Amino acid sequence: MTRSGKDYIDGLRDNRRVFVDGEFVSDVANHPAFGAAVESIARVYDMANDPENRKTMTYASPTTGEPINLSFLIPRSEDDLRRRRIALRKTADMTGGIMGRGPEHVAGFLAGWAGRADVFAEGGERFGENIKKFYEYVRDNDLYCAYAIVPPQIDRSKPAHQQEDPHLYAGVKEEREDGIVVAGAQMLGTGAAIADYIILSCIVPLQEGDEDYAINAAIPIGEKGVKVYSRRSYAEAANSTFDYPLASRFDETDALMVFDDVFVPWERVFVYRNRQVTTDQWNRTPAHLLGNNQAQIRFSAKLDLLAGMAMRVAQMNRSDKFPPVRGVLGELAAYASMVNGLVYAQEQNCEIDEFGVAWPGRAENFAVQTLQSDFYPKLLTVVRDLTGGGVIQLPSAAKDFENPEAAADLNRYVQSPGVSSVDRVKLLKLVWDLVGSEFAGRHEQYEMFYAGAPFLVRARMAQVYDFDRATALVDSMMAGYDLKGRIATDAPR
Repeated sequence: MTRSGKDYIDGLRDNRRVFVDGEFVSDVANHPAFGAAVESIARVYDMANDPENRKTMTYASPTTGEPINLSFLIPRSEDDLRRRRIALRKTADMTGGIMGRGPEHVAGFLAGWAGRADVFAEGGERFGENIKKFYEYVRDNDLYCAYAIVPPQIDRSKPAHQQEDPHLYAGVKEEREDGIVVAGAQMLGTGAAIADYIILSCIVPLQEGDEDYAINAAIPIGEKGVKVYSRRSYAEAANSTFDYPLASRFDETDALMVFDDVFVPWERVFVYRNRQVTTDQWNRTPAHLLGNNQAQIRFSAKLDLLAGMAMRVAQMNRSDKFPPVRGVLGELAAYASMVNGLVYAQEQNCEIDEFGVAWPGRAENFAVQTLQSDFYPKLLTVVRDLTGGGVIQLPSAAKDFENPEAAADLNRYVQSPGVSSVDRVKLLKLVWDLVGSEFAGRHEQYEMFYAGAPFLVRARMAQVYDFDRATALVDSMMAGYDLKGRIATDAPR
């Protein structure tokens, strides 16, 4: 059953330990570093829970028959991927594509894993059953899972088991009859401070001897021994929503996850000391593709927001008809349309595997991952060029308009034809929060690396692209001529 925003907020009261600004806090919903993000996620839950959105955002649970969020759908056709995309885009639009790790993100990974539970069963039959049951539990209770799947940057020259301390990277410390004990740290727990569960696994290659780190397990954020070390909150640093309209509302925060001898019962362990299955969960199931498909739907909304900002600035400055400006707007529109088209193409070019699960088009999915890290920073520069000094020459704060003398000057000198000073400043502060603020800098870094190191993504793109088709085309061209010229078997002119 979909849950309400209130249900979500109530679920956060679980004695979690989130460290920020020199202290551990448990009531994240009422803390200035996290409260606004919690409220934004609650609004997302309320939207899906609204009966008016039931047709577009939910489907019937196979186990209970109750409406559940479409983000959990295991797609089995092109139409399923289309329905899922419509629901995910509606969610992304609510936050402008800014919140990259909301409840809908890991939901796609869980759906992909559960749809191919046979891969997990290769490590032991019970692990295949565990992943299916946990997926169904999260799905039917509409829970919010985050994940931490990359070891901390300590000594990358050595594998996990050769680190100075064997429990620096999160892994198995002890096996018990009723479960396992994990210890160590893992990153990057984006959204973990405000989620229900953390999925602890590893996406980087593991070497022989690293078996203790070859796991996949689900742990409640409020579990004893779990500590969430949040980075600086941009929401808490924002002096007002008017001055930082994105940072103040949509900062999901990133965190280092520390596990101090955390007990995990066997039913929430899906991979156990198995390097092959740890690798296969990303490649032999559609989880990675489904998760990135959602991320690209969200990214498409973000690019539309960026293009819309550019157009509004050009219209406000009365430069939108200038040919050079039209060219800039066209470039932004081209990239936004390209990503949107590749998202659609993932549906049309989906593959149905032998278990009846639909995998989004691989080449199209990795194409976005490959190109995104290059062109997103470029588009930010394009918008900076368009706005020029306008985003720098702005009042220091919304409170400046409360001073009569300052307000009089601002109303006279910081305005555009038909646009009041307040409205001009409001738009440009929104632009700055996406292209130039500290929050914007985090987002630029995020979009460049969310899919992994760019060189690894490019290598994966080379693997999934159909080079056989491409080289066959080369061969067919070369077969039509030799040293003597055109071969006679060619069709007559």
